[in-house]
Amino acid sequence: MSVLLFFCTCLFLFSKSSIANDIMVRNEYLTVNKTLVSSGQTFELGFFSTNNTKNLYLGIWYKNITPTTVVWVANRNHPLTDSAGGFTIADDGNIIVLNGSKIIWSSNLTRSVSNPVVQLLQSGNLVLKDESLNDASSYLWQSFDHPTNTGLPGMKFGWDLKLGLNRYFTSWKNINDPSIGNYSYGAELAGLPQFVLRDGLVKKHRSGVWNGIRLTGVHLRPNENFNTTFVINTDEVYATFTNKGSDPSFIVRESLNEWGKLQRFVWDEQSMKWIDMSVFPRDDCDNYNHCGVNGICNIAISPPCECLRGFTPISQQQWSIFNWTGGCVRKTSLECGSDIFVQIKGLKLPDMVNFLVNKSMSLEECKNECKRNCSCTAYANSDIREGGSGCILWFDDLFDFRYLSDASDDQVLFLRLASSEGEPILEKAKKKSSEGKPILEKAKKKKNEVLMKVLLPVGSAVLFICLLIYLVIRKTRRMDGVLNAGERQKEHLELPLFDLMTVETATNNFSHTNKIGEGGYGPVYKGKTSEGQEIAVKWLSKDSGQGNTQFKNEVVLIAKLQHRNLVKLLGCCIQGEERILIYEYMPNASLDYFVFDQKQSKLLDWQKRLSIVMGIAKGLLYLHQDSSLRIVHRDLKASNILLDWNMNPKISDFGMARLLGGEQTEAKTEKLAGTYGYMSPEYAVDGHFSVKSDVFSFGVLVLEIISGKRNRGFYHDNHHHNLLGHAWILWNEGNPCELMEPGLGDSNSATSLEVLRCIQVGLLCVQKLPEDRPSMSDVFFMLSSENSLLLEPKEPGFFVERGLDDHTNSYPRNSENQVTISLEAR
Repeated sequence: MSVLLFFCTCLFLFSKSSIANDIMVRNEYLTVNKTLVSSGQTFELGFFSTNNTKNLYLGIWYKNITPTTVVWVANRNHPLTDSAGGFTIADDGNIIVLNGSKIIWSSNLTRSVSNPVVQLLQSGNLVLKDESLNDASSYLWQSFDHPTNTGLPGMKFGWDLKLGLNRYFTSWKNINDPSIGNYSYGAELAGLPQFVLRDGLVKKHRSGVWNGIRLTGVHLRPNENFNTTFVINTDEVYATFTNKGSDPSFIVRESLNEWGKLQRFVWDEQSMKWIDMSVFPRDDCDNYNHCGVNGICNIAISPPCECLRGFTPISQQQWSIFNWTGGCVRKTSLECGSDIFVQIKGLKLPDMVNFLVNKSMSLEECKNECKRNCSCTAYANSDIREGGSGCILWFDDLFDFRYLSDASDDQVLFLRLASSEGEPILEKAKKKSSEGKPILEKAKKKKNEVLMKVLLPVGSAVLFICLLIYLVIRKTRRMDGVLNAGERQKEHLELPLFDLMTVETATNNFSHTNKIGEGGYGPVYKGKTSEGQEIAVKWLSKDSGQGNTQFKNEVVLIAKLQHRNLVKLLGCCIQGEERILIYEYMPNASLDYFVFDQKQSKLLDWQKRLSIVMGIAKGLLYLHQDSSLRIVHRDLKASNILLDWNMNPKISDFGMARLLGGEQTEAKTEKLAGTYGYMSPEYAVDGHFSVKSDVFSFGVLVLEIISGKRNRGFYHDNHHHNLLGHAWILWNEGNPCELMEPGLGDSNSATSLEVLRCIQVGLLCVQKLPEDRPSMSDVFFMLSSENSLLLEPKEPGFFVERGLDDHTNSYPRNSENQVTISLEAR
């Protein structure tokens, strides 16, 4: 039977007949046993099946290469199961795949075409165009804009910023299932462009950021057969590769396989095999953050992990058994005013986590800005061309370093160290001032050895006694060091206390494969308790400077809060210096993953978006008014809205939250904490926060949910305003519904009336003056009642994005990269 099945499969695959040429016109129908073939006989388009399945997929493959190598799939998530189905051009000009009479895949054009034709080009690109037009700029749709798991020569891999189009790879689910798998690889534009490989939401590898000349983590050697080109400008951010010469026998492709490896292959005509030319990740140091925070991976040494200058392993015991995930901490705390900066060369710049970019600053201005902010840990030029320009600032922990043996010294990172840590390093780099210095050092060493022989026995005994005393005190006063006076109410919250060993077991010893996120205050892991309950574990960084503050906030403020639109805190773990928070697990990650992604956003129709807006409003209303405490969140943003199994929103991350006592409605802080793009003007400029600053953040969220665009980094051809400014322009022009993401509804639908009301409420929330903004109770009433009369909104705060020290860039940002920052209020 197996032989017969194999024979029948081969008969099906090789019994296809081709249409006369590479073009299909309207009213032609490509059935399951017919194909299109490119003019040079290189590529073929038709239906194929995988081993032992009856499912059929419309795809493109190399015509004369065996075994069949598929490079593109149309209906990858919706296989054709009816042999009477096929591929054709619909009456509205869209190309479609039919399963019987049901459309299971479409090109989703929004405009009509008078004379549409489909053509399979010699490049492997399937294009839809008007019959009378032949230049590439006139293509109405092309498969190169919608890659699956394969890249071909001439394909642009990255962003078209004008169209908001992101071309990225997604792996097959497995070798026999072309549906979307776990892995994706694409250009991410937060701060500076880089290419990132992800397993779901978890970063697995990144190329390093673009510095004007190259990607700082990739050094491509010249190849005699093909060119690799990077294009970075205000309209496009992409990479592409092209064949040199016109040798038809040189066939090269890139592929993201189902195991998360990005490979480049060349076809060898003699051996009739694909030869692997390169692969990423190529070694352990290419694995994301392999040596943990503030650690550097150096593949040339064994073991490969070491700490940055001035840092030491968080756990020497874990490092001794080659577990580097905990990373490194500072040996000496920063002193802010007297800190120094040391140069580090020859490495991949750290990831864009907790950062700011200013492309107009000089390096000296960049240094002064970093020195002024005590949370700034490193800086560098954002562009190294012509001597260098622009500024990147990193705050708190630094992620994903590696040394590059073939790197040039043109990229320099300036690392902040306490003066006591930096001086020996600087002295080591200088020439010795005299011949007597080595002799002096040798004498000092001898003296120290003598002293150690005398003092070590005594010191050891004293240390042992002190350790016993410490352990007794620690056991009896375990919680005393956690909360200050006035914060001891945690003892009465009946919050479960988890043992560290239990948490380690639940997260597979904080395995890198369990990591689901990384924030400014530490990593977040997925875990499962012994009872089978899925949990999210936030491991607060000991050296972030605010880890303890965040821990206290989370424990004290939200342990008592119970609301269906707030993430539930299940417990905490306090052991030694470790501070760990355990939450209910949210399977659909955060809102920004859906709203700002071109493909994922299609999963959110208008009713679902409206439901999310209402859920956030309910949660915020509870914090401001209905709970026993009046709480200002201070960091409300899309990435802090988590989604449960049913896509219900839950507000998370209360580390920056503040409690307003009694009848208090506002307060002031000298240290800002929040995210640019969501902070209200009075808070960002003067440090004043209140429930109305949360209302401002909510208004930004509403406009982002409606438009599918980020406020910060928003781009438009006709102006330089952010999303708030764009919404305000449309409102004054009488076209507010143009803000709506395409596909959510037309101008005459009932949906548009709901959208219009939400836009107006959003604009009321982001008005410049806090007293003009409605309260959350008023917001909820306006959103809930169709008959309520709404006021005319006034000009928004931060109408133009380029204000606030121009800490911005021209690129749109994606998921996890809008991070919380802390600055001194001016």
